Amino acid sequence: MKIDRELIIESFRTETEELLAEMEAGLMAFEAHPREEVLQTVFRGAHTVKGMAMSLGFPALTDFVHCVEDVLESLLERRRLATGELVTLLLCAVDHLRGLAVAAVSGEEGMPPGAQRLLEQLRSPGLMGPVSVGAGGAPEEVRRVRTLRVDVEKLDRIANLTGELTTARGRLTQVLAKGSAGEALAVHLEAERLHLELQEEVRRVRMVPVGPLFRQNLRAVRELTEAQHKRARLVLEGEDVEVDTSLVEGLREPLLHLVRNAVDHGLETPEARREAGKESSGTLVLRAFHEPGMLVVQLSDDGRGLRYERLREKARALGRDAERMTAEELAELVFLPGLSTAETVTEVSGRGMGMDVVHRCLGALRGKVTLRSEEGRGTTVTLRVPLTLASIQGFTVGVGEEIYVLPLEAVQECLELPAERRGQPGGGVLNLRGEPLPYLRLSEVLGVQGPRPERESVVVLGHGGGLAGLVVDELYGEGERVLKPLDRIFGHLPGVSGSTLLDDGRVGLVLDVPSLLKNALQRTALGQVAPSY
Repeated sequence: MKIDRELIIESFRTETEELLAEMEAGLMAFEAHPREEVLQTVFRGAHTVKGMAMSLGFPALTDFVHCVEDVLESLLERRRLATGELVTLLLCAVDHLRGLAVAAVSGEEGMPPGAQRLLEQLRSPGLMGPVSVGAGGAPEEVRRVRTLRVDVEKLDRIANLTGELTTARGRLTQVLAKGSAGEALAVHLEAERLHLELQEEVRRVRMVPVGPLFRQNLRAVRELTEAQHKRARLVLEGEDVEVDTSLVEGLREPLLHLVRNAVDHGLETPEARREAGKESSGTLVLRAFHEPGMLVVQLSDDGRGLRYERLREKARALGRDAERMTAEELAELVFLPGLSTAETVTEVSGRGMGMDVVHRCLGALRGKVTLRSEEGRGTTVTLRVPLTLASIQGFTVGVGEEIYVLPLEAVQECLELPAERRGQPGGGVLNLRGEPLPYLRLSEVLGVQGPRPERESVVVLGHGGGLAGLVVDELYGEGERVLKPLDRIFGHLPGVSGSTLLDDGRVGLVLDVPSLLKNALQRTALGQVAPSY
């Protein structure tokens, strides 16, 4: 039987990534609460990696992990003390193992100088301090392979549903040829039921727990607190909560920015915390839970909180009426590009970049970020994202002969455009129960030509605490839509985030609500408010 080495290499790559992540988490768990069973788990991971590397003929990786295995064995046999310095070296070793594994599968053999120096330190009874991982060690960016482990029972269920759908399609063909309309409708409804079951089963297959994503931040907290001479622990809650695998990568960067910002910008030094009547060690809580159709991720800290007076100063500098701004409105300023209230710039934060990145990343995931803070007591940042990016609950509208889809969660209500505003070009401001509602015409934003209809509607959209109206020709209602990548030819269009296949076979554009609202608020000049309706 011919063995497909490429498949074996791909399996090795996936297995190694998972084992090294487990080893990293295990080492930090052992440092916090030294228990032999935790160290045994780390040892088994290293032993498994060594066995796979040896069987595939990767000598450099085999030699390196063998040395790590020796050190772990000496810890288990109490021949060496589990000092923080040694744990740091072992964590550096995990980084080098990642780099060696990537090099091995790419056909590059040999022991890089950085890895060789670390081996000498691990073998030495007197430790000399950690070796940084840079050139010759683990790469800064390890290519992440898009793989997913699936329970065989789930695959069996999908296969069975596919078979039933094939049967239903054959029956429908026969009924359409020889049967009545009533029989055809009955078969169609049965096929529709099977289709929905299959769709739900595929969605479940794509769901993965957030635990591995959360645990990647444990090491970041450990290293940041050491660099900042602070003390903190990261508590994880809701690790079993599941989310679509496509969202995991999208959440990785914003979570890292939030953790870095919380440690460097939020937590005080042990001395400052004691003076404030707090424990010298700070606490970060990273939790996940579900809301209807949404994944909610929160990061809370018990640090100094936002400095609202500094934010008011920033607001004044931006020309805002700072004295009338609420705490929520001041907190929103944190997400502006380049804004920071840090007194000093460090390697970690203080340049006003992190929170802007978080806001931008969440927008790309069709999510939103909110911030709640109490000065002197801490801050909670909340991320809300849809459970899946593969489909969307959309509200369909029409402009001219074109069809567009709005995310349903952003649609607040629909109104008829007042008669005196119909046919007028440009945007404006309406009175919505005593509150100003800026609006713009979707046809002008997207450059859609066509005659004005006799009746126009306003879709009221909400995002990030603001409201804006979108004038459209037709309202077609809500429904689930499968998302498709956006073609390059639409890249220049403002406020467009994707596409979907409509019921009649045409392609409809999915609109980006945050961009549309920003456009509306920037382009609409404040003027006479229309009569209330």
